[in-house]
Amino acid sequence: MSYLDRLNESLAAIRARGRYRSLRSHQLENAIDFSSNDYLALATDARVALALKQRQRVGSGGARLLGGRHREHSMLEEELASWLGRERALLFSSGYHAALGAVTVLASAVHRIYSDELNHASLIDGMRLARAPRSIYPHAALPPKDEREHPALIVTESIFSMDGDAVDLHALLADLHDDDVLLVDEAHALGVVGPEGAGLAYGLDDPRVVVLGTLSKSLGAHGGFIAGPAVVIEALVNMARTFIFDTALPPAIALAARVAIKIARVEEDRRERLHASVRHLRAGLDALGIATITDPSPVVPVVLGSEERAVRVAEELAALRLIAPAIRPPTVPVGSSRLRLSLRADLSTDHVDLLVRSLQRCLATS
Repeated sequence: MSYLDRLNESLAAIRARGRYRSLRSHQLENAIDFSSNDYLALATDARVALALKQRQRVGSGGARLLGGRHREHSMLEEELASWLGRERALLFSSGYHAALGAVTVLASAVHRIYSDELNHASLIDGMRLARAPRSIYPHAALPPKDEREHPALIVTESIFSMDGDAVDLHALLADLHDDDVLLVDEAHALGVVGPEGAGLAYGLDDPRVVVLGTLSKSLGAHGGFIAGPAVVIEALVNMARTFIFDTALPPAIALAARVAIKIARVEEDRRERLHASVRHLRAGLDALGIATITDPSPVVPVVLGSEERAVRVAEELAALRLIAPAIRPPTVPVGSSRLRLSLRADLSTDHVDLLVRSLQRCLATS
């Protein structure tokens, strides 16, 4: 049996479990998109797009420690640190790379990692690469302080990407040992909540807090970053393989992201429109008897149970030109396959009403 045969066997098993995924060659035309993480609708903002076009260079030319040094990188890092109230920030080519780099470096300074069971795959992969022992704790239920080994790295998202719920970061910080470190993934909170959209960790003025973020969601750009104490940033520059050996962000992307941050900080109406859409959707789902949460999240899951039902409803909605992707294991726990609905500032109440009516019809026949 060849390796191709073995791969085909693996794919057949994935299909049999209802978890096969395929790539569309293009997005559906004239469709209303409830799948994008472009929460503030900045990816298509004319000012952000113009900033991208103004640069004459495409690629950065190499890693930051080699030929990939550009003024736009440093300026964006300064803007990020100022926005989030952190001493320093460091760019990575993606949020995934930032997670791998941060977890592996911070793990070298502790005895054990404690990770929320619903953390994103990038955080999980970082822990797998790290050499420190790790413990997975039930969602939002960190083990009691006197039962935890320390110094420890506590890893959590602030707003969780699939359930849309938020953790109490103030309580987590208060529960730390003096020699612990708290890594907070703010990917789905930045731009959405907090003063000037600075996230749920904003105001946690403590050197034990390190923030992981992305430029590819609310900021509509690309890339990731870590923000925290200067010593952490220096350690990442010297120890994080996903920074040292990776080609830097294109400078044009860095400039566009900096423009997006400036817009996100001052245009509060974008957040107001986003949260108004979230409230409207939740009210519509509640009227259908679909339970929702009240956390300040742009992510609204509709849990359907089986993989087959989630895929069927997603396909029926797609036929109606409504993009609401089915999320299945291993992304979510078995038995909790769902539609993951993402709201944006440019979606109207009419868009939301259409989704709710269509969802009601699809669920009635699924």
